[in-house]
Amino acid sequence: MILEAVIFDFDGLILDTERAEFDSWSEIFVEHGAVLEFKEWAICIGTSGVFDPITHLEGLTGLKLDREAVKARAMEKDRRFLDDMKLLPGVIDRLDEAKLLGMKVGLASSSSDPWVHGNLREHGIFDRFEAIRTRTQVPNPKPAPDLFLAAAAALGVSPRHCVALEDSMNGIKSAKDAGMFCVAVPNGLTGQLDLSAADLKVASLADFSFKQVDALMEARR
Repeated sequence: MILEAVIFDFDGLILDTERAEFDSWSEIFVEHGAVLEFKEWAICIGTSGVFDPITHLEGLTGLKLDREAVKARAMEKDRRFLDDMKLLPGVIDRLDEAKLLGMKVGLASSSSDPWVHGNLREHGIFDRFEAIRTRTQVPNPKPAPDLFLAAAAALGVSPRHCVALEDSMNGIKSAKDAGMFCVAVPNGLTGQLDLSAADLKVASLADFSFKQVDALMEARR
């Protein structure tokens, strides 16, 4: 097999946390008589530090907000959405297949260590990943290639022998610039975005196999 490793994204791919966060902030905006447009929010999906919802809300309303209080309320709402959240379809299927095929398994996320590690542990899959890289360990988050390159290096695998699983435009650019084959797996939010830069697009992680990806990679050699 050409394919030696898989590197998962986290938010929106393993858990639908992106929907939870967007819905939480949307409620905050409504409480202040404003609307959070998806086109404004979309730029921050899959990356970090490019959109400040509080600043945007202040601009829409003319209000000076208590930032810490608003953040705390948004986090409280986010946790409400997350409490009953289950792993997205196919996550366990692909983890099991990777193990069966002897592939190495990594994760690359623009979120923080506590967020990623905590949610993986809560859902009992933290130990399924041999290398986890978040924005804490690299100079630049996605769409820069740093995260995927760092994860591949930690696994000891060339990017050319890795497949990246992504749900966002920023993540796909990061994976492709790192030199990886990329499978796009859109969720309810990112399905509205142009994910055509990926090598393969599927409805869920349950709708393809790594053997199929390996065959596609072989055909392109």
